[in-house]
Amino acid sequence: MAPIIVAQAEGIETAPGSVEEPIEFESVGGDHALPEGALQQEIQVANESHTEIFPPFDASTFPSQILWLLITFAALYFVMKRIALPRISDILEERRDRIEGDLAEAERLRQKTDQAIASYEAALAEARSNAHAIAEASRSESKAKLDAARAKVEANLARKVTSSEERIAATKAEALGHVGEIATETAQAVVAQLIGNVSDKAARDAVAKVSKE
Repeated sequence: MAPIIVAQAEGIETAPGSVEEPIEFESVGGDHALPEGALQQEIQVANESHTEIFPPFDASTFPSQILWLLITFAALYFVMKRIALPRISDILEERRDRIEGDLAEAERLRQKTDQAIASYEAALAEARSNAHAIAEASRSESKAKLDAARAKVEANLARKVTSSEERIAATKAEALGHVGEIATETAQAVVAQLIGNVSDKAARDAVAKVSKE
C-alpha cells in the first residue's frame, strides 16, 4: 500500500460548524513520493494565495488608485469650474442684484413717503391759514353787515324821532294856537256868570294881558 502524508494547512479558516479535515497528499506510487521540504513549500504557497488584503491598503494598487484619484479630481474640477461655479456665481449675482433692487425700491418708497408727509403738512398749514383768513373775512363781513344794519336802524329811528318831534311840535303849536280862543271863551263864560255878558274883544284883551304877565 502507498504511504500517505498528512499535513494541516496553517492559516486557512474552516467554515463554521465544519470539522477540520487533514489534507491528504497521496503519491501516485511509492517510488514518486514528494520530499518533506517541497511539501512544506507547497503548503506555504497555498496559504499565501488564500491571504486576503483590503484593496485600498494593497501597495500593488497604489498607482492605479492615484491615477483614478487624479482623473476623478480633474473631472470634479471640470464640473465645478464649468457648471457648478458659474451657476453659483449667477445665483449670487442675481441675489445681490435683487437685494440692491429691493434696497433701491425701499429708498424710493421712503423718499416718496417723506414727500407725501411734507406735502400733507404743507397742505394742512395752508388749510389752517385759509381757515383763519376765511374766519377773519367772515367776522369782518358780519361786523360790516351788523354795522350797516345798526346804522340803518339808527337812521330809521332818527327819522321816526324827528318826524314824531315835528308832529308833536305842530300839534303843540296848533294847541297853543287854540289856547287863546279857549281861554277867551272860558273867561267870557266865567265873567258872564259873575257880572254879566262881556264882549269878545274885552275877554281877549284880558286873556292876553294875563298871558303876558
